Amino acid sequence: MARFVIGIDFGTLSARGVLIDVNSSMQVGQVVVNFRHGLITASSPVYVDVSPEMVLHKPSDYLEACRHILRTLGTDRHVAGIGIAATACSPLPVRSDGTTFEAAYPDDPHALIKLWKHRGAQRYADRITQMNPRSLVNGEGMFAKAAELAEIRPVIWGETERFIEVGDWLVWQLTGNECRSLDFAAYKSLYRPGQGYPLELRNDLESRLADPHPIATVAGCLSGSWLRETLILGEPIVAVAAIDSHAVIPAAQMSDGPGFLGVLGTSSSFLRLGGPSEILPSGYEIGAFGAAAPDVWCCEAGQAAFGDVIAWFVDTFPVGFEKAEAFQFLENCMRNRSPMQGRLLALDWFGGNRIPHRDKTLSGLLLGLNVETTPLDVCQALHESLSFGVRSIINSCGEAEFETCIPTMAGTVALRNAYLMQTICDVIGRPLRVAQLEFPSALGAGIHAAVASGIVQDVTDGSQRFGCRSYLTYAPDPRRHSVYSDIYSVYLALANDPVLTASMRRLSDFSSKAAGD
Repeated sequence: MARFVIGIDFGTLSARGVLIDVNSSMQVGQVVVNFRHGLITASSPVYVDVSPEMVLHKPSDYLEACRHILRTLGTDRHVAGIGIAATACSPLPVRSDGTTFEAAYPDDPHALIKLWKHRGAQRYADRITQMNPRSLVNGEGMFAKAAELAEIRPVIWGETERFIEVGDWLVWQLTGNECRSLDFAAYKSLYRPGQGYPLELRNDLESRLADPHPIATVAGCLSGSWLRETLILGEPIVAVAAIDSHAVIPAAQMSDGPGFLGVLGTSSSFLRLGGPSEILPSGYEIGAFGAAAPDVWCCEAGQAAFGDVIAWFVDTFPVGFEKAEAFQFLENCMRNRSPMQGRLLALDWFGGNRIPHRDKTLSGLLLGLNVETTPLDVCQALHESLSFGVRSIINSCGEAEFETCIPTMAGTVALRNAYLMQTICDVIGRPLRVAQLEFPSALGAGIHAAVASGIVQDVTDGSQRFGCRSYLTYAPDPRRHSVYSDIYSVYLALANDPVLTASMRRLSDFSSKAAGD
């Protein structure tokens, strides 16, 4: 009898599902579903009370996408396991039975999912940090978003019995069990086994959280109602959820470390796997042992906007093609240009800054504009700035064992933007490889499902059996690396200029006041 596992990745704009044949170890199906209402922002017509700092999703869109994926991939098939990966930190308030406030407060955006891109909680993160200077709270995390909801919508907060990551909530919907993920809890809620959530930060949030469980373990079985809706055969095990970028670890065959993994999509996430436990390299945001991958210390850094930056350019400076063709056209035009040919330097903070400032209010910068500047000059400068951001993260990695490893890149941008991958390679001055996987987070979620359902012994076994089989390697150009190293020093000077960052924060304050906040 043929058996399958399904992995689903809930991203920023869509959900992606993959179907894996257990017997052949091959992906035999995939499906993409765009969220019906997309990103809800100030420019969306769905809600009138949405500030420029808000980035939201409707919970019902996730359930609709999940049903479609499971029906498409699972109907009349014996499915052994289902795995979930999702963006983080993307929490929502719910009642004790998992019911959302979307229907109860149909006109209130604070009843929805506050996506990782949401900037409105930064001021609350700043306030928490002032009271607890050694905390690792940032504007994307659980504590800041809970504080924002409690202050702005005390009525909803008073009715909130659980405050939960959307990935954990989806597992709850599929199984009927509230089974939270150690991965989400460790990296987005600062949970530590044996210590729990930080004492100084719990306040009234503690009663709305729950103890977490390791990834790739059993959260429960797919409920009867979901079985009937999807026509899946058998009793699939649903695995504990994982952060989308962390699910790439087994998909890219990086589970054992040491290694360096960059997951490049709408934003970027860089994972340092292995190394001394409990030592967080300078410039990295957070680390945890055994949460992102079993028995491995994983430190994380990233860029809040990555593919978003390039997409912004294509939308703002249209070149007369459909978007996919425009990307390819621009890549072809830039391929033979010399470093910094347009004499422009950019800062890659178009979605705020994660390192070194941990500040969502910081913004992008273009330096060197003049009347001769062309859109292609701007495009090249943006690609180079993203590459400089990658170098700053890799240079913060520390430890000799990582100095010779070949960084692995994965994700949509890594797979489709060869010019950017070569530029990163030239900027960092070392080879890199790109995992040839179209949906790596969904595949990783499927591997977690295979472990939880007993198909494979552990994550390492699942990674070897179902993970990536092909990599494309890039080699650096020594001459371009030398030029980029000189430019990189200017990038660092800008990134660490206190006058510049203070000016950006003032601009953000002006924007908030103009919006009436």
